[in-house]
Amino acid sequence: MRVNIDPELSDRTSFYRLLTATVVPRPIAWVSTSSADGTDNLAPHSFFTIASVTPPVVQFTSVGRKDSLRNVEETGEFVVNLAPEGLFEQINATATDFPRGVSEFDACGVEREPSLRVKPPRVAASPVALECELHSTLRIGDSTVVFGRVVHAAIDESVVLDGHPEMTLMRPLTRLGKNEWGTLGGIKEIARVPYQG
Repeated sequence: MRVNIDPELSDRTSFYRLLTATVVPRPIAWVSTSSADGTDNLAPHSFFTIASVTPPVVQFTSVGRKDSLRNVEETGEFVVNLAPEGLFEQINATATDFPRGVSEFDACGVEREPSLRVKPPRVAASPVALECELHSTLRIGDSTVVFGRVVHAAIDESVVLDGHPEMTLMRPLTRLGKNEWGTLGGIKEIARVPYQG
């Protein structure tokens, strides 16, 4: 027997919780931005994926109008930093609803490093950073999807194995439902089966 839920008859919070508990695990874009006046911002966004390979475009969704979105609209730039397990508490702390003008880098003790192609800084301890220029945004309901063209990728050599980023070395975090987070568990590997017709 199934429980049937009509989103039109559910309140927003309840259906949001249902979605975030069933669309799992979700990778985390730890997005760094800078405001027009130069204040650096850092926030995790768990509605995140790849939008295109050629050109390379990634996307994250701002639910509501958060500082990340405002800063990207003002400056046209952002960085997606991989959210590794070792920085779990700092990543969670940067999700705090600080007032505009407060830098999460400073408030949460996150070390910056300069980016190569964009103004917003990278997270120094993150093993992978994707520097992005704004491609476009798409407003859907109470959310805005931000598409960023990747103009530079910086990968710490300590997480590269045989020329490729290695999952067991990057240890990416994911978001689940409620206050739950996922860590890297077992990894299964299987080759795709080519059609033989």
